[in-house]
Amino acid sequence: QHYFIQSNLRFAMASQAMVDEAKAFLQKPDSEGKVSIYDHFCAILNNVLEGRTENPVDIFEDISKDVKNQPDFDRELSEDEVAMAKTQSLLFERTNVEEVDPEPEDEVEMPLPDLMDNSYYFEQAGIGLGREETFRVFLALKNLVDTHTLQNVRFWGKVFGTERNYIIAEVEYREGAEEEEGEEEEETEKPEDDEEEEEKEDEEDSIPKPDYKPPAKIPKEENGTGCNKKTYFVCNEPGSEWVKLPPVDPAEIVCARQIKKFFTGNLEAPVISYPPFPGNET
Repeated sequence: QHYFIQSNLRFAMASQAMVDEAKAFLQKPDSEGKVSIYDHFCAILNNVLEGRTENPVDIFEDISKDVKNQPDFDRELSEDEVAMAKTQSLLFERTNVEEVDPEPEDEVEMPLPDLMDNSYYFEQAGIGLGREETFRVFLALKNLVDTHTLQNVRFWGKVFGTERNYIIAEVEYREGAEEEEGEEEEETEKPEDDEEEEEKEDEEDSIPKPDYKPPAKIPKEENGTGCNKKTYFVCNEPGSEWVKLPPVDPAEIVCARQIKKFFTGNLEAPVISYPPFPGNET
């Protein structure tokens, strides 16, 4: 029995070595140094699986020609595409490698729903991001869950911009676990001394000035209530850093309902409009 196990082990190691050698041979690039036969076969299989082609053996040569004639078949990736690929590759790495005893199913509460299952039903109606991008978004949301104490997470949607796009996540923190907002911009009223000085200057100035005073600013609702009941995170691509959006202000809601603008994909970009929007894209 011991001899039999060792023989099988040697056979498995030899088989793996043969597979690695064959794969390395297939991955050799062509004479122009662009595409290998391995990449070409992968593209053909991807074409067949995506299109659910019937009788692919009968039209295999035609599929191969169509793949070769695709404009992006042998193009070189740009530096930005390579950098984004490296960033998104981190989504597929396991962060928790330590084995932990699984908790009973009754005690496990998953804040993130099965996005792939939900997208399947939208796909039946011709709506969605595609399975590949949806899975990357799911992994990005999973990273968000791992780095924050969240009770509920939902993929709000994707907003297309003129420069970059926004992937938006709608979340709810667990009770008492919400992070502090940090430095918030608080507009304070002018001291009474300053108001008295302004009144004196108005009296000395002979030029009449209007008595109009802008209406008092409506305070924003507290986190977890009203329009700020949910918290939103945004990123440009799955795998990039999630950015927490600030609470919404009533003045921003009023102005946003009166204007139409294209998003740029840059959170710091100013919103130039009339009436003037009180803030940037965040």
